Amino acid sequence: MLNVGRIEEGFVLDHIKAGKAMTIYHDLKLDKLDCCVAIIKNARSNKMGKKDIIKVECSEDMLDLDILGFIDHNITVNIIRDGNIIAKKELSLPKQVVNVIKCKNPRCITSVEQQLDHVFILTDPEKEVYRCKYCEEKYRGSRKK
Repeated sequence: MLNVGRIEEGFVLDHIKAGKAMTIYHDLKLDKLDCCVAIIKNARSNKMGKKDIIKVECSEDMLDLDILGFIDHNITVNIIRDGNIIAKKELSLPKQVVNVIKCKNPRCITSVEQQLDHVFILTDPEKEVYRCKYCEEKYRGSRKK
């Protein structure tokens, strides 16, 4: 049995689709933070069969819930203080994402204006469709990388 120590303050990302922890690690830019990070891959799960878990020992304000909700809104975020879970945050699809994905339309203003933010708006929550704020190009990539 693998034993990863408990953290005193930070957050635990649970119910990550198996094999996706490293993608989330990079998307959240956890590699740029000066804090302790534990990645558990392919942990046994009654609910999912296998899952990944990320434990991060740093302030919770370092976590961008919008990026995380965009990638996979089924992930559970456990907030830890004094070694105990003080809150569980459920994620949802964000209404808009800024500079998370890039518009691929060559006629979009974002391909000419390099400093302009790439903004995508959730236009169809049921089908989970995002469109560029400027040209309304539909995002066709996979959110669950």
